[in-house]
Amino acid sequence: MPDFHFQRSHVRRSFDRAAASYDQAAALQRRVADHLLSVVDGIVETDPPRILDAGCGTGYGAVLLAQRFPCAALSGFDLAPGMLHATRQRLPHMPLFCGDMQSLPLASDCVDLFWSSLMLQWCDRLDLAFTGARSALALGGRFVFSTFGPATLSELRNSFDDGHAHVSRFAAPTELEKHLRTAGFVDVHIETRTEILHYPDVKSLMLELKAIGAHNAAATRKRGLTGKRAWQAMLANYESLRSDAGLPASYEVVYAVASA
Repeated sequence: MPDFHFQRSHVRRSFDRAAASYDQAAALQRRVADHLLSVVDGIVETDPPRILDAGCGTGYGAVLLAQRFPCAALSGFDLAPGMLHATRQRLPHMPLFCGDMQSLPLASDCVDLFWSSLMLQWCDRLDLAFTGARSALALGGRFVFSTFGPATLSELRNSFDDGHAHVSRFAAPTELEKHLRTAGFVDVHIETRTEILHYPDVKSLMLELKAIGAHNAAATRKRGLTGKRAWQAMLANYESLRSDAGLPASYEVVYAVASA
């Protein structure tokens, strides 16, 4: 994504630290993985013999895939070693490796279903990520993923007015499709769904984001603490959005399917 870069070591460290708290806070992430599996069910005609879970996290999606396709050779990777350890507790015999979606150490034509649920929003080089996925897939294989779109956490983003980026940039569906087609994918289908969660206060939202490892990892993020005046202004702006249900936090969830 032009003019936006993640500090990869910061992303790895954040998710490594969040491995122990992730599952308790990841209700939305589980719902997204459940729906992504229903997307897979709608497109597969025969069970894929080789499946890769890219960004397997604590292993929730891998368990879904193992249950749905018990005869498949299932493997996975994640950027954070702590997440891999959590997956190992769930699926002790599943081959796992520590890797970065933007520089995949995979042979060509080694995967039939390339699955990724809510990991690609942490990639700033979608061209590299999608090219790697396309290379790994066998001809006719499917790339199925979910990620977050630009409207995600818009309430939080817009409540800050101090000139600094406090929320990551998320790629638009048109941008995702462009990179998919450039990488050589065909039959690209993308849909979006909006999930709105509610919180009693901003602190509760921030604690949940911290628990799942979703820190601001932009290379250009502001270092140090946000000033008291800027923080109070953000709280006041966000408070103006309160409804009977609480403070809203929107998530634009993008689901995509593409064929190799």
